[in-house]
Amino acid sequence: MKNNNLLIPFINLGHALDHLVMLIFPTVVLALSRDLNRPYAELLPLSLGGFIAFGVLGLPAGWLGDRWSRYKMMTVFFFGLGGALVLTGFATETWQIAAGLTVLGMFAAIYHPVATAMIVADPKVMGKVLGWNGLYGNLGLAFAAVVSGFLMDYYGWRTAFFVPGAICVAAGIGWLLYVADPGAIVKTGKKGALHVDTRTMVRIILVLLVATSCGGLIFNSTTISMPKVFDERLTALTSTSLGIGLLVSMVYTIAAFSQVVIGPMIDKHDLRTLLWPISLAQVVLLFAASQLDGWPMLAVAVLMMLAVFGQIPLNDAIVGRYTPDEYRSRVFAVRYLVTFGVASMAVPMISHYHKTSGFRSVFLLLAAMATCTLVASFFFPSRAALKQQSAASAQPAQA
Repeated sequence: MKNNNLLIPFINLGHALDHLVMLIFPTVVLALSRDLNRPYAELLPLSLGGFIAFGVLGLPAGWLGDRWSRYKMMTVFFFGLGGALVLTGFATETWQIAAGLTVLGMFAAIYHPVATAMIVADPKVMGKVLGWNGLYGNLGLAFAAVVSGFLMDYYGWRTAFFVPGAICVAAGIGWLLYVADPGAIVKTGKKGALHVDTRTMVRIILVLLVATSCGGLIFNSTTISMPKVFDERLTALTSTSLGIGLLVSMVYTIAAFSQVVIGPMIDKHDLRTLLWPISLAQVVLLFAASQLDGWPMLAVAVLMMLAVFGQIPLNDAIVGRYTPDEYRSRVFAVRYLVTFGVASMAVPMISHYHKTSGFRSVFLLLAAMATCTLVASFFFPSRAALKQQSAASAQPAQA
């Protein structure tokens, strides 16, 4: 029987699947590189079309979510992912792999603008819900490496696409059978939100743009490159695809819980006082990652990903706190267009530096990006200032 009690659990499952499927190839490419006897830097760009689609097509997906139906868009999401994964698994040429990954990115683009808008409806518990939703997304990242590594080592690289594809289709069937359509979006205005003037809103938007663009590049670069970084720098610990996948999975699983901690803090604390310490931690840890290997690299990787994952719910909370529900999907679409649009540069950037100077330069560049976010965080208005301004705007004009 359909009910809305399963809405959030299925949305959380969708987040896990969304990130899992987008990070299958960065692990699969290790096996393809050996099987085809072609360099990593040459094969990794096959995923570029998928990452571009992942960012760019979020905008029309968000528009359709607001104007058509968020529930129906999520239905398309589940079944579209499944079909694209199966299609990619049947590829026999590299161009077919690239085409399949591009189609995969098209359907994966639906999730963030549509689903995130569905889970931030209540501003009182927004941070908590975002935190748990982020945990599921990051567990998807974690399982991508270990699931792909296991399936590749024992059943071949194609099954790394077939099995997740079947799971996505099954999730789509469950969504239709057990989750009720919440119905049309109700125009509520900025209920529960702070009322700020145009100048302050411009400051908020500019900080958000810097944080999401720099954060997107850092997120994509670290998650895409991690399997190869471990393959090169942790050879004393493991040399198999499954072993690398297990290490990457361990790092992401530990780091995933940062969002469960950060989420409730969003509901209680100033966003600025949360954003700048996380940005500072990223600067320090990304720089350290550029210098290390072996066990020290593994330890820094855990702390680094804790900071990278911890920033994500902060960015979403900014949108959720200042945007009315009736066009929230479109605002989230713009936010993720910037995030994933800039993040798509990660693939050519990693490929270029891996051929020339290695991952040291990649991490140094990412540390510079984190520095930009750190500087921008100090320009975000404090909660006390926003409340004071909101209260003043609510007072009737004096004669």
